[in-house]
Amino acid sequence: MNKLLKPIAFAAIMLPLAFALACGGDDEPDDPTGGNGGSNQPSKPAWDITSFVVPLADPYIYVDHNEKKYYIYGTYADNGIQCYSSDDLEHWRNEGLALNMKDSYGSKWFWAPEVYYVEKLKKYVMTYSAEERVCFAFGDSPKGPFVMDPKTPMMPNEGNIDSSIFWDEDGKPYLYFVRWSVQSQGNTIYVAELNDDYKSINMETIKECVHADYNTWETVMPRVTEGPSVFKHDGKYYLLYSANGYTSPDYAVGYATADKPTGPWTKYSGNPVLRRYGALVGCGHGAPFIDLDGKWHYVFHAHKSTTEVHPRNSFIVDMFFKDGGVVALEGKLINPMIVK
Repeated sequence: MNKLLKPIAFAAIMLPLAFALACGGDDEPDDPTGGNGGSNQPSKPAWDITSFVVPLADPYIYVDHNEKKYYIYGTYADNGIQCYSSDDLEHWRNEGLALNMKDSYGSKWFWAPEVYYVEKLKKYVMTYSAEERVCFAFGDSPKGPFVMDPKTPMMPNEGNIDSSIFWDEDGKPYLYFVRWSVQSQGNTIYVAELNDDYKSINMETIKECVHADYNTWETVMPRVTEGPSVFKHDGKYYLLYSANGYTSPDYAVGYATADKPTGPWTKYSGNPVLRRYGALVGCGHGAPFIDLDGKWHYVFHAHKSTTEVHPRNSFIVDMFFKDGGVVALEGKLINPMIVK
């Protein structure tokens, strides 16, 4: 059973259907192959493959340099945040729930997790949303368990999703997240300074980053910009984001650049940089990462097939920089699979 969420209230304003289309829980896959058109074969006969897809939407990969291992998290489970681990980015083992619903605010809609190790806290930090409220939970391992204490979301009285942390070179953390904007009449990406407790933001520093523009690739479906990821490369700040409702086959990825982590942001004129990759449609909401060999990649989700949205599945594509610092998401496509 596929679920589309109903609007929630933003103070006295009812959140439109666009917010529901921006993210959503996925059901159990009926077909373990995912039917997505991508078909990696096992590189070793010894692999005991249980699924040719990893059914995670809004995926994020944490690279553990100590263990020489990768961990992937995403939107899928009804009762928390699922985690898988891998040595090679292709074969993934189920690590169970990194975050259990009982250790978090909320009872549904556990979306878009990201995990980081914060040296200052000597803790792993997971930021995610539950019931369309940004949350933070803490653990001693990238596998969890992550625990939210107290169970109070960042902004209890306002809907917000898709949180992502960026540390500038001076160590200052910033939180990027999505909220409804009355001005742009759509889901809009904002930034704020993240406080030292890694549970709250400086409300006085909230600033808009990007919103969906009319009559562009960003508005094939509702006015949605979401899934922000920020990094710095060659002195320039990059903001990768997705646009359109996630159910659209034209869900896609673009980016903007700035001279400061708070903007102002200028969108790349050649956007989108990832859209309908090969046989995949609905490509978007992922995150960049650098693998253990120092190579850039972008993990993202795509629809189950050209005719079905759920469950969305994770894929990994090469990421590199062309002349002038132009971001390219192309080249080798990795189709992660689940093994015992």
